[in-house]
Amino acid sequence: MIRFENVSVRYDGAEKHTLSGIDLTIPEGELVLLVGPSGVGKSTLLGAVSGLVPHFTGGTLTGRVTVDGRDTRTHKPRELADVVGTVGQDPLSHFVTDTVEDELAYGMESLGIAPDVMRRRVEETLDLLGLADLRDRAISTLSGGQQQRVAIGSVLTTHPKVLVLDEPTSALDPAAAEEVLAVLQRLVHDLGTTVLMAEHRLERVVQYADQVLLLPGPGQAPVLGEPADVMAQSPVHPPVVGLGRLAGWSPLPLSVRDARRRAAGLRAGLADRTPEEVEAPPAAAPVAEAERLSLRRGRIEALRDVSLAVRPGETVALMGRNGAGKSTLLNALVGMQTPSGGRVTVGGRTPAKTAPKEMVRRVGLVPQEPRDLLYADTVAAECAAADHDAGAESGTCRALVSALLPGVPDDTHPRDLSEGQRLALALALVLTGKPPLLLLDEPTRGLDYAAKARLVTILRGLAAEGHALVLATHDVELAAELAHRVVILADGEVVADGPTPEVVVSSPSFAPQVAKILAPQKWLTVAQVRDALSGESTP
Repeated sequence: MIRFENVSVRYDGAEKHTLSGIDLTIPEGELVLLVGPSGVGKSTLLGAVSGLVPHFTGGTLTGRVTVDGRDTRTHKPRELADVVGTVGQDPLSHFVTDTVEDELAYGMESLGIAPDVMRRRVEETLDLLGLADLRDRAISTLSGGQQQRVAIGSVLTTHPKVLVLDEPTSALDPAAAEEVLAVLQRLVHDLGTTVLMAEHRLERVVQYADQVLLLPGPGQAPVLGEPADVMAQSPVHPPVVGLGRLAGWSPLPLSVRDARRRAAGLRAGLADRTPEEVEAPPAAAPVAEAERLSLRRGRIEALRDVSLAVRPGETVALMGRNGAGKSTLLNALVGMQTPSGGRVTVGGRTPAKTAPKEMVRRVGLVPQEPRDLLYADTVAAECAAADHDAGAESGTCRALVSALLPGVPDDTHPRDLSEGQRLALALALVLTGKPPLLLLDEPTRGLDYAAKARLVTILRGLAAEGHALVLATHDVELAAELAHRVVILADGEVVADGPTPEVVVSSPSFAPQVAKILAPQKWLTVAQVRDALSGESTP
């Protein structure tokens, strides 16, 4: 169905090829998972299938990419639209209408599909993706995860032969991600759709893949093969594979179920040991506090009677399904939205009544859309402006960028970075000021495991220095590794608030993979198990 014949891509002004010598075939009716570290060219490879590379992005493509017999060099994206459906990393750039139902219908209108067929497909897609209650909503009022589902739905309605998906579950809560992946699997199995998908959260998707395509890095040939075989050599892999490697299991398990079947011996070996938990900070007066906070947005009651206190050195993970109120709570803490009831204080100030220039010294927010913070033409200019605004020593921001993103040149334009790289740059800009309270909305979206590990190291250092961190995240593995507390929101209300092991181990939705595999023991991460087996944990 998809054929790459000695394909290389080089963007204008770039010193090296982004892709080089790609030669492979993706058969019809398979779900192929594209993996590799950030910046190796995964989005470029996907763009070459849809025709966006080079017709939209520019640059030079040599070799030949064919999709269902059509050469993407001679067929522009609109001439491939009936064959290839594409969902990029940024759903906002995908939308062309204002409401959910109109967006689902737009692609079919462009292809001239009959109105009665359009109506049926819209209804089917609303049900498939759990969007029926949102059909009349303005897209601008939806949460990031809800927008992601609408973007996927708008592509599904056209019934393409090939689906190209770039980080399709990155903004989804665990339950919504499972629903979307189940739909994709049904399309593959029942309709013979070919799905090519790039995803960093491999713990969610690798068990669904028929094949895995690994882009190891510059100068290394791509590897296409059985998921377990590729995961055995991949530099990026989910916790279940990491645990399997640690325990010496062969073949490697790809799902929690397979791992649990083999874990009896490992559980027995860990039975007399205690996991080393993230040490809670000493008691102190809160940096930020919400008391009986309520907040309305039009007819929607986004928060109801929420009380939360965050202390110096504490890391709190806000979790819950899409639309639960996580981003709204962060916006209230930074002063971007005014409460309709209750009160919020940060550093002794009311955020919504305090000048932004004063609040920025007390609280920093990294939003879901990192481009909202990026205005300059180069990475170097962004960093220089951040150093100036924060009153930091010259080079402070650039050092943070290098720690998160090794090898990114100073003269790179932010729009030329991948979504994960842009997020890392936005993080560095906010971290430069080292505010006492740091708020991060989906901070690992688009980051591979190596970049996430570097981020965890930086955030742990900030917490150790006394900074308070609040993370709104669907990344259960991040919460397990970093958070002292987990707060779960549902329909704008707090339904759980407690130490991370107590909250996540008992939750089927928010438990990390290691916890599910080794339950009822309270192990959360592969690192905890590794330390225990090497004798570093307390028996």
